[in-house]
Amino acid sequence: MNRKSNSLKAFQLPLNGKGKFMALNELQTNNIVVIGTGYVGLPAALMLAKAGHQVIGVDIDENIVHAINEGVLLVKGEQLQQIMDDPTVRQNLKAQSTPCEADVFIIAVPTPLDKKSKTANLEMVIEATKSIVPHLCEDNLIILESTVPPLTCRNVMTPIIETSGLNVGKNIYLAHCPERILPGDIFYEIVHNDRIIGAADSVSQDLAAKLYTSFVKGELLITDDVTAEFVKLIENTYRDVNIALANELSSVAQSLQIDTGTAINLANRHPRVNILQPGIGVGGHCIPIDPWFIKQVDEQNSRLINTARLINDEMPSKITNQIKVATQNINNPHIIAVGAAYKANTADTRESPAIEIVRLLKSENYKVDHFDPLVEEMNFPTNIIDACTNADCLVILVEHESVVRSLDKHKHDILNALTTPLILRF
Repeated sequence: MNRKSNSLKAFQLPLNGKGKFMALNELQTNNIVVIGTGYVGLPAALMLAKAGHQVIGVDIDENIVHAINEGVLLVKGEQLQQIMDDPTVRQNLKAQSTPCEADVFIIAVPTPLDKKSKTANLEMVIEATKSIVPHLCEDNLIILESTVPPLTCRNVMTPIIETSGLNVGKNIYLAHCPERILPGDIFYEIVHNDRIIGAADSVSQDLAAKLYTSFVKGELLITDDVTAEFVKLIENTYRDVNIALANELSSVAQSLQIDTGTAINLANRHPRVNILQPGIGVGGHCIPIDPWFIKQVDEQNSRLINTARLINDEMPSKITNQIKVATQNINNPHIIAVGAAYKANTADTRESPAIEIVRLLKSENYKVDHFDPLVEEMNFPTNIIDACTNADCLVILVEHESVVRSLDKHKHDILNALTTPLILRF
């Protein structure tokens, strides 16, 4: 049975003097400092500026600061530049390298995984929090958008904030509002997705929710800060575990010498079954990282999560072995690998399993030419047929729509161009 917790409530706009919900333009605008202007902070800064707030983006990279002030964005994305070109945004958004006084401080810095310990590296969150302490005043609101392990707001940020002499929840306010951004469709997601607003006190909850009503059309769901931190991790862990199930079923199917896709598609005809399709591994800035943050706070009860991570992390090695087996009868095979992004139809290469597969092949002295039509630095040839000429094998690691169209249209010519007519699709 599905149940909704009584601790979760939807935020409603405060009533105006006429007993009606206040229009967005009646809500007070704020001076906002956004610490970190990367994949998370920059879209937030742009949308807040578009909503009429005065926004200062803070970044330690002077090139980013200069670019924002010139109206040129270094973070790739046509949507981003379109918002930046809006006259309201150009007027309201500025950038600098250090924080200043403001009404609201939003921290949106990376929280990378320490590869050795498999724990969150919170150094940038800590430094960002310390950097705003000299500028804090009574009634300021601090919002953490970065993805963090549970209890980070209470055990890491609150003690630092209170070195200012202010008390969180009494005369200064702290909330966790985790980002929910899908690369490739950033602005639809940031506006229309429901948002979690988490804080330890009701004033922090309401202040944060009021701010997000200025640009979010999705529902604002109010809870405590620890739950909000946990929810973001649950979302990506759910996806990681389900991907791992598909990948493990694929391995079993191969050992039985049956077609994985056929088996999964038939199983999915059951009305309560929805197995994902297996892949080459898990990439991006969230799914392969966030499950480890749950294990960090409770290793004993994270056995399934840990196993799923190991299964998905093993996939690049398994795919590499499949390529080696498929080309074992070719002397010194020359491979054309297409796809470097971590998933289809994006240029984002963070934690990409495709890049790891190519690295593994090259480490065993395979000749591999690696292309991606969406990644500028990958030098994708204008003609895939020419790229395959005199090569032995075409390996499709990431099925971008443009790649699939080209393959379907020119498959016969590609096979003729290859020395050995071998195309592998994963």
